[in-house]
Amino acid sequence: MSIESVKAYFTSIQAPVTIREFPVSSATVELAAQAAGTEPCRIAKTMSFYTSDRTAALLVVTAGDQKIDNKKFKETFGMKARMLALEDVEAMTGHAPGGVCPFANPDGVPVYLDVSLKRFETVFPAAGSANSAIELTCDQLETYSQAEKWVDVCRCV
Repeated sequence: MSIESVKAYFTSIQAPVTIREFPVSSATVELAAQAAGTEPCRIAKTMSFYTSDRTAALLVVTAGDQKIDNKKFKETFGMKARMLALEDVEAMTGHAPGGVCPFANPDGVPVYLDVSLKRFETVFPAAGSANSAIELTCDQLETYSQAEKWVDVCRCV
């Protein structure tokens, strides 16, 4: 999957959105903020973790200025936070590193949204490639990502 799968997903749900493709990389929070013309904190970074049995992934979308708080993560999900190994990212999320996003993921990959995003009117998650983003309200992000729920698993850096 890729940006094409994300575009197809938004077309299939008839979402009135515009995916922005940049001539430069947006693979990190800092690069994405520069490309989108916004502050790094408004980048909605999608972090991928192993499930407890390490056979699948779960995604947590956080504000760009946040880091996972291991204690909160364990309290919320009942397991230690273990990020996917680079070689597992694309197979388990449907997107290559730098383009992981909360849209058009394989069936059964749950998406959780961290409350750190709620302080912004709009945020910028990736859209399936290392040079794309989409600007959404938090309500739109919740709807379009088909998020399981809002969680509080971060700490500000």
